[in-house]
Amino acid sequence: MKAFSLFLFSTVAVWTGRSYGADVATAHRTASGNRVRHHDGQHLPHPGAAPSVESIAVSGSRHVSHGPEQFVSREVMDRFVPGTSPLQVLAATTPGVSFGSDDPFGLDGVANTLYLRGFTQSQIGATLDGIPLGDQGFMQYNGLDINEAAIQDNISSIGVSQGAGAVNVASAQNLGGVIRYFTSDPADKAGGNLSQTFGSNMTFRTSGSVDSGALNATGTKFRASFARTDNDKWKGYGDQLEYQANFKLVQPIQDRGKISAIFNWSQFDQYNYMNYSLNMLKKFGATGSDFLTPNYAAAYESALGNYPSDIAALGNATDESNATQYDGAQIQRNYLSAITSQLTLAPNLEENTVLYAHLSSGDYEASPTFPSPTGAPFSQLVSHQGIRRIGFTQSFRYTIARNHIDTGVWYENNSYWFPAELYSQPALGQGTPRNALGPFLNPYATWFSDSFNTNTFQFHLQDTYDILPNLQISAGFRSLIATTHGGAVYNNQSLTGQSELPRGSLTAASAFLPHVALDYHFLAHHEFYIDIAENMRAYTYNPFLMADGAWSVENQSEFQSVKTRIRPERTWTYLGGYRYNGERISAQADAYHVDYYNRLENITTGTPTDPISSFVNTGKETMTGVDATLTLRPVRGLEFFNSMSYAREQYGGGVEYEGTYYNLKGKKQVGYPSWMYKTSLSYTYHQARVGFNATYTGSRPLSYVNDTHVAPYWLAGVSASYNFGSIGFMKNFGVNFNIYNLFNTTYVGGMGLFGYPMSGDSPTLFIGAPRQFFGSVHASF
Repeated sequence: MKAFSLFLFSTVAVWTGRSYGADVATAHRTASGNRVRHHDGQHLPHPGAAPSVESIAVSGSRHVSHGPEQFVSREVMDRFVPGTSPLQVLAATTPGVSFGSDDPFGLDGVANTLYLRGFTQSQIGATLDGIPLGDQGFMQYNGLDINEAAIQDNISSIGVSQGAGAVNVASAQNLGGVIRYFTSDPADKAGGNLSQTFGSNMTFRTSGSVDSGALNATGTKFRASFARTDNDKWKGYGDQLEYQANFKLVQPIQDRGKISAIFNWSQFDQYNYMNYSLNMLKKFGATGSDFLTPNYAAAYESALGNYPSDIAALGNATDESNATQYDGAQIQRNYLSAITSQLTLAPNLEENTVLYAHLSSGDYEASPTFPSPTGAPFSQLVSHQGIRRIGFTQSFRYTIARNHIDTGVWYENNSYWFPAELYSQPALGQGTPRNALGPFLNPYATWFSDSFNTNTFQFHLQDTYDILPNLQISAGFRSLIATTHGGAVYNNQSLTGQSELPRGSLTAASAFLPHVALDYHFLAHHEFYIDIAENMRAYTYNPFLMADGAWSVENQSEFQSVKTRIRPERTWTYLGGYRYNGERISAQADAYHVDYYNRLENITTGTPTDPISSFVNTGKETMTGVDATLTLRPVRGLEFFNSMSYAREQYGGGVEYEGTYYNLKGKKQVGYPSWMYKTSLSYTYHQARVGFNATYTGSRPLSYVNDTHVAPYWLAGVSASYNFGSIGFMKNFGVNFNIYNLFNTTYVGGMGLFGYPMSGDSPTLFIGAPRQFFGSVHASF
């Protein structure tokens, strides 16, 4: 068993079906009409049949969406600055998707906030080549952020299902959407790629890959990739440095399928940006205050209550405490590996297997007002987080007559540990302050230490029936059970103020989560689809934020009380849509309604480093909305894209909070805009391309009672590129130029990391980056 575990953590394999040539982006339809398969085991019908609701078809580099799932191709991703987060690309190109951050690449996990039609990144499913990525929020307790899981250059396409998501997606978080990421295969011919980006704030990004080409008659091949991204913060002290390495090995198995192996590693060292309140934004401005590093004397005096005049002018203790933090930073190290297969066992029987393992460790630093033994009025708090996931998925697909029966299981064991250590800072003038990025040696105390273990099991069964060659209906269900046991294993009563911290177990289980879908291609280029499903979310936990789950309450007594009052969150999603795909025009319109039951919320008061948390059931919420897109291609090379999204998301109940009952009925959901508009104009002429894109994000409620809002904003960018072709030994030598935030808009990007206030203001906002310039050169060989 030990040898097997070591092998899993050092090698990976990904399902991708048969080998169809060099650098295949996703699945292709074959001229012979045989069924083909997607990277994560998703099956595609022969050309004469309508594609299944949760599938895609591809022709060249252009992706054709089907059912409620839409796709972003590599060609579209290449219009953005190399290394830009896939989440930022999705927000600019996909209706109903909202994304905000504080850096132009969208790589800062602290600030990143993603919404899919009202569901956050912690409430959606996510996979990478079929590997479950778990919770996609900051400081994942059971997952891995896509920005850390794979080099962006290696992602060939992104699929977004904003309906319910397919029943075979391995996720215990999915309440209303799934994002699937697919990576490209190694090329059949030996070669490689190099890319170099320069830009504002000393940005320097280097990426490269080497393809072995086919090494033998069986077609064995591999790709090794590396990327380094380094840039200074656009305000304040410090930089953000990321290293990534990906390895992928592909072994075709004659005409029966393909075995692939990957090993992905990443390390992110980041100085964070300070979180703001609306009051701080008004008083400081967007480019004003940040963490006080490296001004140790100012932080020292502020911790004693001697605030600088600009901080004293904030006028409230919460903002003053937040604005006088010395620093904040994080180091994240990740290892992701898997072994997968996809084989044809018989003419009508296919199997898909994924074995995966994931290790992560992190050091997350802040400066709370715990006095140091040296006499300094504050300490350095470092949370040393660790994750160890190991699991598998196994599914079978059997075709008989007009039925395509899909069944399978997913199992995962996840161990998570979280010791919060305190380190001394020196008395003023008596030594060098500790560095936010370590080394972290000799803590003087442990604040608390948490440990969790979760076992998750999922079974799915679905039949997709071809009523007609162009009419397909799917009916199925999944069963899900997730049990988490854990909580505090150490409690420093003198620091926590509690005699007993939360510890215990919670189980979320449902034997029958149904899913029904219909896809009808009633005329050439015209498609109508329906998607209806029930989903459930497992219980979550996040000790650092103290704003995510039942274990984040104050003490054991409150935890026991909470256990009797909460139930797992559930949703019923109803979606209907129409799509037209023509040579000159593409159009799509979706209407959806979601009934959200047992909505669980952490409601916080206090400061981000000393929060007071309550975990409550806010009852039912309803979401109703419409998305519409129109893409025009009037002449060759010119593409004009527009999308409009409207959502009405309202709470249906109320909560008892700090002795007061708050009626939230009719109040809009915090953090999500009712209106969004996206547009882009792109023109390609021979080897040159120019583009413009803009996104309008409407007003977002900051408080649950909706008495404070974040202002709406426009965010625009331009891009230009030219491919010079072959020059010497280089092929496809090209240059790119991009401007981020073209009009230098002041706006709030990410929000809600530290929860949302019941009423009023709160320092839970992150200010978006100002105008930035980037240039890139790239070539293949």
